[in-house]
Amino acid sequence: MDLHIVQKRIQVLKKEIDENRYFYHVLDKPRVSDAVDDSLKRELAALERQYPQLVTADSPTQRVGGAALDKFKKVEHARKMLSLNDSFTRDDLQDWENRLIRLVGEEKIKKSGYYCELKMDGLAVSLLYKNGVFLQGSTRGDGKIGEDVTNNLKTIESIPLTLRIPKDVSQTTKMSFEGEIEVRGEVYLPLAGFKKLNEYQVAHNLPVFANPRNIAAGSIRQLDPSVAASRNLQFIMYAIATDLGLNRHSDEHELAKKLGFKSGLYNKVCANLSEVFVFIDDKMKMRERLSYQVDGVVVGIDDKKLFSQLGVVGKAPRGQIAYKFPAEEATSVVKDIIVQVGRTGKLTPVAVLEPTPVAGSVVSRATLHNEDEIKRKDIRIGDTVVIRKAGDVIPEVVEPIKRMRSGDEKFFKMPKVCPICGGEIARKEGQVDWYCKDRNCSTRKQREIEHFVAKGAFEIEGLGPKIIIKLIEEGLVKDFADIFRLKYEDLEPLERFAEKSAKNIIAAISEKKKIPLERFIYALGIRHIGSQMAIDFAKQFGTLEKFLEIGAGEFAKMYGVGEEVRKSMIDYLQDEKNVRLINDLVKLGVVVEKYHSPISVNKLKGLSFIVTGTLETMTRDDAHKKIIQYGGLVQSSISSKTDYLIAGEDPGSKLEKAERIGVKIISEKKFLELIDS
Repeated sequence: MDLHIVQKRIQVLKKEIDENRYFYHVLDKPRVSDAVDDSLKRELAALERQYPQLVTADSPTQRVGGAALDKFKKVEHARKMLSLNDSFTRDDLQDWENRLIRLVGEEKIKKSGYYCELKMDGLAVSLLYKNGVFLQGSTRGDGKIGEDVTNNLKTIESIPLTLRIPKDVSQTTKMSFEGEIEVRGEVYLPLAGFKKLNEYQVAHNLPVFANPRNIAAGSIRQLDPSVAASRNLQFIMYAIATDLGLNRHSDEHELAKKLGFKSGLYNKVCANLSEVFVFIDDKMKMRERLSYQVDGVVVGIDDKKLFSQLGVVGKAPRGQIAYKFPAEEATSVVKDIIVQVGRTGKLTPVAVLEPTPVAGSVVSRATLHNEDEIKRKDIRIGDTVVIRKAGDVIPEVVEPIKRMRSGDEKFFKMPKVCPICGGEIARKEGQVDWYCKDRNCSTRKQREIEHFVAKGAFEIEGLGPKIIIKLIEEGLVKDFADIFRLKYEDLEPLERFAEKSAKNIIAAISEKKKIPLERFIYALGIRHIGSQMAIDFAKQFGTLEKFLEIGAGEFAKMYGVGEEVRKSMIDYLQDEKNVRLINDLVKLGVVVEKYHSPISVNKLKGLSFIVTGTLETMTRDDAHKKIIQYGGLVQSSISSKTDYLIAGEDPGSKLEKAERIGVKIISEKKFLELIDS
């Protein structure tokens, strides 16, 4: 057969198969039977086998294929994949709106309106297209770094391998679809597929799956793409991450459908919170009738410019929030109350329960928070209790059902010593939590080291909990620095260590001696210092040397650092043992890289700023970030040592004080000119 004719036939087949995919998955209106669609795919596959030179990356035959991988490659997201803050009541949503109004004014919020969409209980992924062809797919990971799961995502029929570029869109808006376009969404497993999989598990005497989300996440992270291909996974988009000049988030969804993506069937633009509440109530009623699992509604500012202006706080955008449907509840019996010891030495009471299914998983333990909480709720060992679980939130005991008591229930008593090491425990005046005072407590030490080597910190592969326990028991690891003192000869004779595993761990430790400042600060496990706070400190001080020189006075000047965090950091750095440990790590070859700011020019070095009032083009937090990025210092209170006060609309008392003590007052425009000069 003439090659040109074959090529033409292949193009016709590919177009027809993709049209069938679009009608089935995006429009939910199948136009041919499965048998017809399968016949077209068989003809295409046969032609491509005969003429392999005509196979392209966007061919439907390429959805399933490729050998199993040894491991996934890391992918750095061009734009961070954020998570969402949760809300659980109407008051929470009202408080959120009030915060937005304080930042940008009521008129802008009214003009924007809200975009509401069902929150799929799935796995967030990013899809990258180059010149309209699917190039790469990756998991969210930690938001900044994900894993390349392209082959697995290709097996999902609802993900287009080639974008459908609508002529009316590209011509009327002059929108360019050349270059790279990133689309984000959720991979999920429909409930019918979940039921079918569990029927198979039962028939073959295999353990059943807890919920559809776990299967979706597990399938996408299988090294063999044939596993994902066998599970009928689906994809639904929630954002176009690339700036295509669209004005509204609702426009993104409309465009995505034209490009060939499935968008939420029930999504809606709401003019105000009253309409949002109606949307939420309506979707809660229909939740049980849906063919997939949802755990809430995502509510967001529809105006993209305003959304961007509101910025990010922590790991979540200010302009979007997740309203979680009421948590599922069930009853269980408290068989016992045990006490766990965390990495900071905190003692946490935990209820050991009769295993009970709730919110898609089997719960056998639930946190009781602290001794005071147990007394307040009057929870006893032997009680029948109500337990609550919402999505991935840790299960909690809501209340005991007192009328079901038999009289044999027992009161819980907090241990007088650490349940692990037998050491002294104490709690500070005015606080509810008890702490083990012994830094050498084995469980506390184990948790500290697990945190030190974990994801987001040093990320040393191979050092799992069992290995760490073994190293502590053998006396090889007493603190963080000992990890970098380990030699092959130390590990190879130990039980659980073969020659290869010992060499792999030593190699993994050696590879991780270089670490960014923000991850190093987080790895130290300082109380109240999470990953985002560690980034804030790294931005502020830049290098490890400067960080170690921090005094109480400098902490007092830092914007957004609360008293508890400030005191925790000062206590840590004033302890000679901690400083000695950090110095030991450096001597052992650990290289702590200075914080890499997106802007390297220190135009504001040595200058201190206060920001007050509502700014026109950015939020105050955005202004704070710019000050720090350009080498300046953000202060929380105004004084004679403040160099500039940046004043927006409705500046309040800080402006009056600045005028009184002679601090230079500048506008947002002047501040930006100062940076650009």
